[in-house]
Amino acid sequence: MPLFFRKRKPSEEARKRLEYQMCLAKEAGADDILDISKCELSEIPFGAFATCKVLQKKVLIVHTNHLTSLLPKSCSLLSLITIKVLDLHENQLTALPEDIGQLTALQVLNLERNQLTYLPRSIGNLTQLQTLNVKDNKLKELPDTLGELRSLRTLDIRDNELQRLPQMLAHVRTLETLSLDASSMVFPPPEVCGAGTEAIQQFLCKESGLEYYPPSQYLLPVLEQDGAQNSQDSPDGPADRLCREEVEWQNRFSDYEKRKAQRDAGKLEFERRLELGQREHAQLLQQSHSQKDEILQSVRKEQSRLDHGLSEHRRYLMRSTKRGEGVVMWESGLLVMASGTFRGFLYRQKKSSEILKSLENERYEETENLRRREIASAMQQMLTESCKNRFLQMTYESQRQNLVQQACSSMAEMDKRFQQILSWQQMDQNKAISQILQESAMQKAAFEALQVKKDLMHRQIRNQIKLIETELLQLTQLELKRKSLDTEALQEMIAEQRWALSSLLQQLLKEKTQREEELRAILTELEAKSETKQENYWLIQYQRLLNQKPLSLKLQEEGMERPLAALLVELSAEHYLPIFAHHRISLDMLSRMSPGDLAKVGVSEAGLQHEILRRAQELLDAARIQPGLAAGCRGEQWARWGACQGLRGAARPQLLEVQTSECVVCLEREAQMIFLNCGHVCCCLQCCQPLRTCPLCRQEIAQRLRIYHSS
Repeated sequence: MPLFFRKRKPSEEARKRLEYQMCLAKEAGADDILDISKCELSEIPFGAFATCKVLQKKVLIVHTNHLTSLLPKSCSLLSLITIKVLDLHENQLTALPEDIGQLTALQVLNLERNQLTYLPRSIGNLTQLQTLNVKDNKLKELPDTLGELRSLRTLDIRDNELQRLPQMLAHVRTLETLSLDASSMVFPPPEVCGAGTEAIQQFLCKESGLEYYPPSQYLLPVLEQDGAQNSQDSPDGPADRLCREEVEWQNRFSDYEKRKAQRDAGKLEFERRLELGQREHAQLLQQSHSQKDEILQSVRKEQSRLDHGLSEHRRYLMRSTKRGEGVVMWESGLLVMASGTFRGFLYRQKKSSEILKSLENERYEETENLRRREIASAMQQMLTESCKNRFLQMTYESQRQNLVQQACSSMAEMDKRFQQILSWQQMDQNKAISQILQESAMQKAAFEALQVKKDLMHRQIRNQIKLIETELLQLTQLELKRKSLDTEALQEMIAEQRWALSSLLQQLLKEKTQREEELRAILTELEAKSETKQENYWLIQYQRLLNQKPLSLKLQEEGMERPLAALLVELSAEHYLPIFAHHRISLDMLSRMSPGDLAKVGVSEAGLQHEILRRAQELLDAARIQPGLAAGCRGEQWARWGACQGLRGAARPQLLEVQTSECVVCLEREAQMIFLNCGHVCCCLQCCQPLRTCPLCRQEIAQRLRIYHSS
């Protein structure tokens, strides 16, 4: 098998057909169809994409070629954004572009008789697609996103390696015709597939827990978008408009086929006339050559006859040298006659050469005239194409300049608006500050917010909620990855962990609400004790809350061992500093304590208990190696040693990485919502509003919780 393959060059006839079709598409008054089929193409030329983009073509026909890829490297699929009909059958395509979903206007997609092994998931974004033909390919499965084709009416998947239909196909309520190989299907069963499209849809709806309705009761999204505009102009219903649209497309296709047949007939007539002219020219050349040969043969015969007569006469003169003068005179007469005959022969030969020269001159002039006409027509065609290209370039440049000017003006307007909004925000901020200084209600609200923020228990609950949210997000991502690999055992384990985390999250939310209620009760007691005539009461309480630690507790915290304090800060457990200071716990005491002892003291996290004990043992081992540290040195030596240990701990890799996940509904924005009771993190804020069940597990949504990702 060779390592390198040469591209197959198209034949001269295919190249001429491609040039003719491209010129025909650029002519003034041309229709919306670009037909470059049967041109022996290995890739779609760049000029076809530019023509579709500039001239807003609606139909692109590229069937019966040698295409292995739809897009060359230098082209973008957005050039075909206006295409409604794309015909690619009888090619060698092995895959479609991953961003095929950008062709939002596409209504008909014909991929019959190719080498496709899969369909990209973005095909579900073709919301206006009505006909999809993937017959005679190598597909083994269909993507679940086919259920998002809300306008699909005809689907042909025959002659493939498919055995199962996606269950999401039940959501395509407009499907009227589904063609498949019933004998090779496993899901739905062959007897259901053999009963027709309606039976298949009823089976899929039953499996999905949906109620089946016939396609006639659903309007296509295309009609829903244009219904408001067309309802005022036409009294007919959407079904009549759909029929008229189909008839219009059929008429346009039939007109195109007629014009194509006429062009083919004209081309055949021109080729026939050209062939006749070439035959006549060949006959004239053959006749001239035959006449030339005949004249040359006659001249040769005459010359041979004269040579023979002269030789005979010379022999006769040799025999009769002894004759008289009369005989000599007679011989001289014969010589004069022979010389006259020879002069006549030379004259005839000169005349025949002049005739041949005139024939050659006429043939040369004729060929020169033919070349001049061909060169003139080619020059005229090149000039027209260059004028058209120059006109298109000028139009493009003018449009680009207009767009740049509009963008600059819009950016200037947006800057002005932004500056105005900033000034308004500054004014609002100043006004809010003045109101905070004047209104006791807002001061009370600020005090309440600071009280919740400073409360250690509330902060601990918030941190645990953030950890559980992160774990649920990672479990959802892992579950999505494992679903594609069909690992059932790991999927069940992930589901159990997700249920446990969701139940723990619900419990923490309840504890958070309970703690907030307790803080509100404390706030109510403070409000009852406040003096009625005292000004700025809540400002005073706010200032006290900022420095709410007792002086004795601060002194105890300052008396703690510096490495132990640095260890707690490194492990994000600085809220346990008062507990360790109150119980006067040291590194030596931690070496003799167990996780249960730390739990009795107040450290409730099991992972944090083991980490504190392990890191304390490492600090003691390092202190034994350095006797100066073991003797109980204080001050800057302890600070430097604790900082080194903190840097050593910071160098360890993080065990938990927060990764973002995209929304499974729109596939564009970031997933931000947690669904309870299932615990899936799979939807963004916009897409979760109309949902009543989880898109992944189809369970009822009891509660929604938003995740705020921190950078």
